[in-house]
Amino acid sequence: MKKLFALILSLCLLCGCTALADNDVTWEQVSALVEDAGITGNWYTFDDIAAAIYIPDGLVNSELPGENYIGYFAAEDGSAVALQYVNVDGMDLETYAGLLPDYGATEIEAGTLNGLPCVTYQVPANKSFNVAFATQAGYILEAIVAPVTTEEEMLAANIILASIQPYEAE
Repeated sequence: MKKLFALILSLCLLCGCTALADNDVTWEQVSALVEDAGITGNWYTFDDIAAAIYIPDGLVNSELPGENYIGYFAAEDGSAVALQYVNVDGMDLETYAGLLPDYGATEIEAGTLNGLPCVTYQVPANKSFNVAFATQAGYILEAIVAPVTTEEEMLAANIILASIQPYEAE
């Protein structure tokens, strides 16, 4: 329990408590905390978007819930991580972030995650913690972790979302 509390405290200090984007966050900063806490998982790569994401054990690669989804990982307890495209007709990330409150988003923060400009936000109605990136194809890539209602769930969401990074297929 002490390790978990120390990890939560360290990650909160690193990430500004609720938003990864408060600083320029990198996986290297977070991975040492993950390793110290003994959290294990697997890397998943998505060649179509040239990105990789670390998914902790307990979340299983599952059937996609819709056509805009490119990844979906679910646990028996109902928690899930989803990766989806949003067609915004070439809208930039700043403009997209400005529209998020219209959809119930709060805690909206812009920043950089593993060298990629992003926006993090929460959607209380969905109990989700999200990160959005603009793509070169004029879409927004969203990564969504839900539910996020406890400190432990926020820790897991921060670990997962902090892992998203560019990936080059070999």
